[in-house]
Amino acid sequence: MAITAAMVKELRERTGSGMMECKKALVECDGDIETAVEMMRKAGLAKADKKAGRIAAEGLLGLAIADDGKAAAVVEINCETDFVSKGDDFQGFVQAVADVALVVKPADVDALKAADMNGKSVDDTRQALVAKIGENIQVRRCEVINARGTVASYQHGTRIAVLVDLEGGDGELGKDIAMHIAASKPVCVDDSGVPAELLAKEREIVTAQARESGKPDNIVEKMVEGRMNKYLQEITLVGQPFVKDPDQTVEKLLAAKGAKVVSFARFEVGEGIEKKQENFADEVMAQVKGS
Repeated sequence: MAITAAMVKELRERTGSGMMECKKALVECDGDIETAVEMMRKAGLAKADKKAGRIAAEGLLGLAIADDGKAAAVVEINCETDFVSKGDDFQGFVQAVADVALVVKPADVDALKAADMNGKSVDDTRQALVAKIGENIQVRRCEVINARGTVASYQHGTRIAVLVDLEGGDGELGKDIAMHIAASKPVCVDDSGVPAELLAKEREIVTAQARESGKPDNIVEKMVEGRMNKYLQEITLVGQPFVKDPDQTVEKLLAAKGAKVVSFARFEVGEGIEKKQENFADEVMAQVKGS
């Protein structure tokens, strides 16, 4: 059967694959488009499986914020190279997944992968994109904020994204707090949010350090408490010096504005994945101090 340009065009639109790949599939299937679609989907899944073990530490962060500012979603989607992360197909996929997350409000990333996106699941769409682009692509994580106040956001290029649920204050304060979080990397809002295991690990370390001083137990205990208090100031948002005015803490800034941070989400592309490290937090800090 003769393979026409119209047949190749239709198959390209349905599979997102290249022209030559579509023509080859149609020849193999004797012009049967449905069979060609099925064959290419199977081939695409096989390609995706082969690429799944390759490190995907580049990528993009996608933000989606409801029109009323009462909900927002942030997603991280990884690929293997910076080149692919700058492509229209990948960028479009990232934003589409963020939009789905805002609507669906998934409980976790697995629920997001299973969510519908234009008639296919997010994960099926991802696998098709792997087949088309030729790189491992992973929907790594997502977080949805259902705000008690109003969502403020900040993105530092394509590497860091922050969402903040702010009660009180105004848009300028929200952006300032989001930029501070991008630069200073707090673990949580205040002491109550510090993970117990993190606290226990730090206490174990500072206790061992204090005991090396050879001082009596009562002095060691005071040393430990002092160091733990300092540690909590360093890792909690409200305890940190505000980046634009280090003479006041974020807690004092919020109090002066009659505002409260309910929660926040901070994503940095590739954090926790073994790769060449670049300190983008320092880059944000320099930008904030210069603003």
